[in-house]
Amino acid sequence: QVQLVESGGGLVEAGGSLRLSCAASGKISSINAMGWYRQAPGKQRELVATITSGGSTRYADSVKGRFTLSRDDAKNTVNLQMNSLKPEDTAVYYCNAQIPPYGASYPLFGYWGQGTQVTVSS
Repeated sequence: QVQLVESGGGLVEAGGSLRLSCAASGKISSINAMGWYRQAPGKQRELVATITSGGSTRYADSVKGRFTLSRDDAKNTVNLQMNSLKPEDTAVYYCNAQIPPYGASYPLFGYWGQGTQVTVSS
């Protein structure tokens, strides 16, 4: 059973920084793409940033230049460094990982973490 466990959320003032971490555990031989999504109250879940197994990253326009995504394949972790935070970044942040069955490359199954709250005060 694969699980994603997130950590690092909290309350911060505008302009501050937070670092979110997500660790995948279970019977895992490889992880394809990993990333973070967020959902603010009354809004749909949206992509924040993703990173491929090759290290290519993609960011939402709203976070470009402020957020940095990285992964550590040895530890099956993905980290989101969030700088210059704004009140509009307030949301529940969810980790996502695309993981194939153990020993295989496909198909990919999408796994989600339980979510971590990020609140940015003005």
